Amino acid sequence: MFTRRDFLFKFLVIGSAGTGKSCLLHQFIENKFKQDSNHTIGVEFGSRVVNVGGKTVKLQIWDTAGQERFRSVTRSYYRGAAGALLVYDITSRETYNALTNWLTDARTLASPNIVIILCGNKKDLDADREVTFLEASRFAQENELMFLETSALTGENVEEGFLKCARTILNKIESGELDPERMGSGIQYGDTSLRQLRQPRGSAAQAKQQCNC
Repeated sequence: MFTRRDFLFKFLVIGSAGTGKSCLLHQFIENKFKQDSNHTIGVEFGSRVVNVGGKTVKLQIWDTAGQERFRSVTRSYYRGAAGALLVYDITSRETYNALTNWLTDARTLASPNIVIILCGNKKDLDADREVTFLEASRFAQENELMFLETSALTGENVEEGFLKCARTILNKIESGELDPERMGSGIQYGDTSLRQLRQPRGSAAQAKQQCNC
C-alpha cells in the first residue's frame, strides 16, 4: 500500500570507527540492538518513514565507515545531505578529539547549511566515561550543534536524535531558511502540492503582470 509522503531527507551518520554508528542506525530502523556489529566497510544504508510536525518524512540514512582507509569513499556520499548525526563514544577521548575533523568535512563537502546533531553514544557505559556531558555540551554550543547523549544498546534518545534533526530541517524549510528546490539541499518533495505552497510570494503578482488581462 502506498503511503503519502510529504518530504524525503538525506541523512548521514558520521564519526570515528567503533563509536556505534551502525548500532544507532539499526536501533532506529529495527528498534533493537545489533549484537554482531563489525566495522562498516564503505557505506551502509537504511530508511524509515517518520511523522514530524504533522508531516510524513522519509529519512534516507547513509551510515559511513569511520576508518581512515575508507575516508575517500565515504566523502563522496556527503554531497547533498540535509542532516547528520555526528557520533562520538563517551568512553573514548580519542573519538571526541576527532570531532572537529568530521565536522569540517560535513560542512565543506555536504553543505554549510547541513543540520547536525552531536550524539555522545554508549551512555549506558557511564562508569567508563572519559568525556563529560558539560564538555561536549560546550563543544556543541561553540559549533552551533544540537546535542544528545544516546545509547544504541538501550535505545535511549536514539529516535529523539533523528527526529530532532528532522524537525529542525522542517522548521528551516517552513521559515524559508532552507530551499528544497536548491540543488544539493538533500531534500525532496514527496507531494507536488507542497511545492506549490512554497512558491515565492511575488510569483503570483508577476504572473498577473505578464498576463495583462
